[in-house]
Amino acid sequence: MILDANDPHAIARAARAVRGGALLGLPTETVYGLGADAGNDAAVAQIFAAKGRPIDHPLIVHVAQAADVEHFARALPAFAQALIRAFWPGPLTLILPRRPGVAGAAAGGQDSVGLRCPAHPVAQALLRACAAPADDGPPVRGVAAPSANRFGRVSPTTARHVQDELGAELLVLDGGPCGVGIESTIVDCTRGVPVLLRPGAITRAQIAAACGIAPLSPRELPALAPRASGTLLAHYAPAAKVRLMDAPALQTSLDLLGADAACMGVYARCALRTSATGIVVRRMPDDAAAAQQQLFAVLRSFDDQGVRLIWIETPPALPEWEGVRDRLQRAAAA
Repeated sequence: MILDANDPHAIARAARAVRGGALLGLPTETVYGLGADAGNDAAVAQIFAAKGRPIDHPLIVHVAQAADVEHFARALPAFAQALIRAFWPGPLTLILPRRPGVAGAAAGGQDSVGLRCPAHPVAQALLRACAAPADDGPPVRGVAAPSANRFGRVSPTTARHVQDELGAELLVLDGGPCGVGIESTIVDCTRGVPVLLRPGAITRAQIAAACGIAPLSPRELPALAPRASGTLLAHYAPAAKVRLMDAPALQTSLDLLGADAACMGVYARCALRTSATGIVVRRMPDDAAAAQQQLFAVLRSFDDQGVRLIWIETPPALPEWEGVRDRLQRAAAA
């Protein structure tokens, strides 16, 4: 059931559901999440079951404010504090040492935990309502919320996507289309220096400027790396097979297929020529932020139109495109 977040009773109803141990689809500025009380292991288990997600693959815990970090984390390095000041609320997840006895199921059994403070006003309203004293259950200090889709598939960026993915019975707060469109940047803060585990809207350069330390890549510091959401080689994949290629290769491939090409989707910035009528062509924006905002919706639309193969023009090798490149490379590896 989809609830209009503009309804004055919707947030209260959603908070009651979370406090009662139920699952909830909720909007954030990045993608829609499948949320449950991070302190309720039975509720968290429902997330793993609904997504078909391995129970050792950790979830991100969403909090209403920076002050909530101390409930979940036993240490907060100075560079992590700087990142919180610069980017929270916003699309940044920090991996921090986990306080013993807190959110163990959400952390996938690790001694670290991923924390994020989302900027979406509906997510903020929900988190604050969940944390407030209430007669129907204890306060919820954080909501574990991975993307609201089957494990490994394309993340949802509208309430309708969530319903299509997980069924009409799930309660979903509709906060409109997501403004960012890809998942949060993830920075590991457990090993003395920032390590960029997953790129997103917040870039390496922005991280370095905010905390004074250039983030390392996982390859530069591979030892003792924590598991984190969305970092598997193959992920974010539509039902159709994805192939990346540059603009000349795209045009050459279309020329070779000729008029008989069918059941294909093409997503590219360049202008392409084809005589085939069985190809669905979508233009990728030249602006990186616009491209990342619509990326998952475009991949879902190709699936909806029944294409079996999606050819995508490789994004530019520029810092602002790193998040889009990351998601497409993982989709193509699936």
